[in-house]
Order: sequence, then C-alpha cells, then structure tokens
Amino acid sequence: MMTARLAAVPRLPAVVALAVLLAGCGIRATEVPTNFGPAPSRVQCSLTEPDVSTQAARGLPVQVFLLCGSALVTVDRTVRVPDGAADSERRVLVAQGLLDQLATPPSAAEKEAGYSTDVRDGITVGGPRPGDPEDTLRLSTAPAGVTSYALAQIVCTFSDSAAAEGDGSVVLGGPGTGAPRRYECTDEVRARPGGAEPPSKDVARE
Repeated sequence: MMTARLAAVPRLPAVVALAVLLAGCGIRATEVPTNFGPAPSRVQCSLTEPDVSTQAARGLPVQVFLLCGSALVTVDRTVRVPDGAADSERRVLVAQGLLDQLATPPSAAEKEAGYSTDVRDGITVGGPRPGDPEDTLRLSTAPAGVTSYALAQIVCTFSDSAAAEGDGSVVLGGPGTGAPRRYECTDEVRARPGGAEPPSKDVARE
C-alpha cells in the first residue's frame, strides 16, 4: 500500500508543470473541440488605397456610380475635355466621357472590392434636337432599352456632374423621335438600383 502511494507522488510535479505551462500560454485546457469559425472576410465596397490605374490619365476629375453589393457607390475617374469648348459642347463631351468610364470594366482592385458595372460599351450620347430642352442628352440606346441597373448608373452619374444642371436630375432621350424625360437620382435609386427605377416625368409638362 505504501509503495503504491509513493509511486503516485512523482506524477504531481509533472501535472502541475503542465497546468502552469498551459496557463502561461493563455490556453484553457478542454476536452471539447473548439471551432472559432472562418476568418473575417474582406470589407466590401471599400478601396483601402487609391487605384493608380484610374488616376493615370490627366483630365477633369469626376465621379461615376458603380454597382457594389446591392447599391450604387461612387468612384473617382477623369474625363478629357478640350479647353475652350462651348458650354453645350462641353456638356456632351463630359457625358460621353462619363459613359465611357461607366462602360469600362472595373480595375482588378475594384473587382476584388466587389465593384461591377451594368453599362455596356458602345453607347454614345448627343445634344438636344430641335424642340428639346437645351440641357437634353440623347442616348444612342433609348433609356427604356437598358437595364434598370444601367439606367440608375447613368442617371445618377449624369445628374451629379457637369453634364447636367446639378439639381439631382438629368433630361434624357433616345435616338428616335420620342420626347425626352427628366430622370431623378433619389436615395431609393442609389440604395436599390435594381428594384427602383429612376423616377421620370415628361419635360413638356414642366
């Protein structure tokens, strides 16, 4: 009986030492497997550093609305506008530059952050026709012919730029003879571009 008791004594220092070692490392001994879950994912719709590729060209600083998550988010761009252009010509040139930027695929950094665009390449823009309001922009594709996402991007980008009057709206028409309409970029459109089309009204009734 004495021999068995003495044989158990040497184990105590080893057990105590192991407990001290685990405590010193901040590890709690447990027999239950611990699952801490997946590592946190990267925050979406946030560029931590300026995108050099979008700042390489010199020109007029502008902002365009891209899609990210389920909302519209602004990103910085530049468009080229010749010096000395008349106001009407300048408006069209700015609008075309904005369209081109919207149709350009997001950079690698922007894609990684979750940005995308629904505006397709090849859309052009011109000035008003006789009888149109002087601030009308006519697209080569009718506003009703683009997706609701693309229309939201175009309306919000134009209405927040030198291509419009700066009142949160823009007058758009298509290539046909249909009357242009005034489209507004609202908070709801920016938050839900696919579910809420930009509200519009007939400019003839203004």
